[in-house]
Amino acid sequence: MKIGFIGLGIMGRPMAKNLVKAGHELVVFDFNKEAVADLVSCGAKAAESGKELAGQVEVVITMVPNSPHVRSAVLGKDGVAEGAKEGLVLIDMSSIDPTESKAISAECEKYGIQMLDAPVSGGEPKAIDGTLSVMVGGKKELFDKYYDMLMVMAGSVVYVGEIGSGNVAKLANQIIVAANIAAVSEAFTFAKKAGTDPQLVYQAIRGGLAGSTVMDAKVPMILARNFKPGFRIDLHIKDLNNALNAAHAVSSPVPLTGQLMEIMQGLKADGHEKEDHSSIVKYYEKIANTTVE
Repeated sequence: MKIGFIGLGIMGRPMAKNLVKAGHELVVFDFNKEAVADLVSCGAKAAESGKELAGQVEVVITMVPNSPHVRSAVLGKDGVAEGAKEGLVLIDMSSIDPTESKAISAECEKYGIQMLDAPVSGGEPKAIDGTLSVMVGGKKELFDKYYDMLMVMAGSVVYVGEIGSGNVAKLANQIIVAANIAAVSEAFTFAKKAGTDPQLVYQAIRGGLAGSTVMDAKVPMILARNFKPGFRIDLHIKDLNNALNAAHAVSSPVPLTGQLMEIMQGLKADGHEKEDHSSIVKYYEKIANTTVE
């Protein structure tokens, strides 16, 4: 399959590489020339713009930071829409506001472009090994057509519903992940402050009801003081902002999400926004005057 890929960041670059490894023809575009050169060295072809890229492929994947970047890449000057042929399919794998997914899809229809929103969960490690979780919104027949291609990058690809539903699922995921990391951070800060070895507490509770994928991924990082980003605080702030906006649009109260946003804003104020979201523990360490290690 001939695929265009726009957005070769922490997540996009390994995702694109997995598509090349699977034998797909890839045309790539990113403002980061080093990232583009890396993909070209793996067998991809470079384009100078989204417009140029769109004219060469049957499907375009976008993997960019937020709603305005998707809108710019697709509908802006020299964007995908300017170079699209009738019947082009856009699969936006960015994590954005679901109301914007619907709006961008409606604009794309004017150019004969069909769209799926297909955000991912799993962070950089799962992007590298091709085991991301992908949640997809849009027409079911499009989902069925591109399912196998998406599975090249994923461990699971699930159809959620109409356009925008993928991002609703992703925002629900991000609320749960942030709340889970915060609960873990609060609990292990308490254990440390109480004079109990947090490593032994982890071993004692990870097999019970409190155990979770988040705990197993983040507690070892916290104990090793390894905050190299798999998923950055500033990106989680972006997702929680989208969650708050989308929830308020449908009158769904999200009080925990609001509190989590304030915790992350505090971390940003302290200069931790480029660190992994496991740095939430630093908020608790600061107010408890201790270090979990």
